[in-house]
Amino acid sequence: MTKKKSGFGGFLGFVERAGNALPHPASLFAILAILVLILSMVGHWLDWTAIHPATGAEVKTVNLLSKEGIHKIILEMVDNYTGFAPLGIVMVALLGIGIAESSGLISAAIRLMVLKAPARLLTFVIVFAGILSNIASDLGYVLIIPLGAIIFHSVGRHPIAGMAAAFAGVSGGFSANLFIGTIDPLLAGLSTEAARILDPEYYVLPTANYFFMVASTFIIAISGTLVTERFIEPRLGNYQGDVKPEVLEPLAPKEKKALNWVLIVIGIWLAILALGLVPSEGFLRGPENSLLRSPILKGFIAFLFFFAGSMGVVYGFITGKFKSDADVVKGMVESFKTLAAFMVLVFFAAQFVAYFKWSNLGLIIAIEGAAGLQEMNLGLIPLLLMFIVLSGFINMFMGSASAKWAILGPVFIPMFMLLGYSPELSQAVFRIGDSVTNIISPMMSFFALIIVYFEKYDKKAGIGTLISTMLPYTIVFTILWSLLLIVWVIFGLPLGPGAGLYYPG
Repeated sequence: MTKKKSGFGGFLGFVERAGNALPHPASLFAILAILVLILSMVGHWLDWTAIHPATGAEVKTVNLLSKEGIHKIILEMVDNYTGFAPLGIVMVALLGIGIAESSGLISAAIRLMVLKAPARLLTFVIVFAGILSNIASDLGYVLIIPLGAIIFHSVGRHPIAGMAAAFAGVSGGFSANLFIGTIDPLLAGLSTEAARILDPEYYVLPTANYFFMVASTFIIAISGTLVTERFIEPRLGNYQGDVKPEVLEPLAPKEKKALNWVLIVIGIWLAILALGLVPSEGFLRGPENSLLRSPILKGFIAFLFFFAGSMGVVYGFITGKFKSDADVVKGMVESFKTLAAFMVLVFFAAQFVAYFKWSNLGLIIAIEGAAGLQEMNLGLIPLLLMFIVLSGFINMFMGSASAKWAILGPVFIPMFMLLGYSPELSQAVFRIGDSVTNIISPMMSFFALIIVYFEKYDKKAGIGTLISTMLPYTIVFTILWSLLLIVWVIFGLPLGPGAGLYYPG
């Protein structure tokens, strides 16, 4: 037994050392951008080429360290950054969500949902609330996870089991949700950039994986509940620690009144959507009165801003959290503080993606990779399962979902497109692999914080405690989520509005 612990501890030590040896994600993109420049020169000298399967044209490697290439790098650096699709999308989305979060609306809604849950559904509600919290970026890590422990402890159950259930929902189910959150437009923007390596007019909607992720929400919530109650709690036993149970405060009268007004705001927005979309010539329908080309889908971020912002403003002023317009603006400013590191990372990521596209290296790799996969004749389902495993493995060494997808997207999206599969499908597969190993990855941004949460109830808890507790969730989520994807593919179901499984080319 000791030997096994030692071996497992040695593996964890290797993972930790390997992850810590990686440079900061922004530095990593800078290094990759420089590497692409060097490879573009080498590829040009060695005459790296490929035949475009759609046009029959020869694709040559472009030397970006030539005189023309250097001029292009200098002249288009700013445009690469400001025109990078995820940047504006995430900034606008976070403005609206920032208002809702700073007003206390999101916190109150989740607290109400958890407090009203019947005892037999408590675990399910905590996992479910963890999943839904992802619409507000990092709210789940700072609110739902410690709240899960408090709730379980207050009803006589092991607090670490409650924390594990919440963590499984917040992080293991990171890509699932009933609503569009900040991760959806972020990944869609990166996918759009990657798809345009092959098809300059392609656009991946923020709602690209919506249908699949709604179904995933219930798969994760139900399986997370079963793992907690059948594996985690029996393993932990009764809590014997010194921490006393806390009393969870119910909503104050002002908060209840404010939530009632928020329901009215939601009703108004639903009425506006109905008026704009239901009539055959509704003002929110797209060209030729199309529902799938409605500006609500392509411009969903604008709608999200107005929707979340208006609810937050109403809630904040009724509860007294907002005293004036200055408080609303302050809430938006506070939300932008969390973007500082992202904005720095995006600068380097944008240059890397642009160089990868200009050099034609991404297209050549995609053509040759697609040809290799065709020769292997794996079939779609084995290919998707391999990509899930690859994404999950990389997640063990690199925490940021956007950083990973900015690297993997420009390679795998064109590759899948050349095999006849849509960018939306590639993105959905990546999201599964990226989510299921979040809860056991030491590189996940909040991993250290979760260990601190564990230590509150178990002074001896460490990285091994956390990973061994969460590993059953990873195994079960990987199996069931992969099975859901297989069923989706077999029945040819759309992944989202106007987002099919195949790329027509």
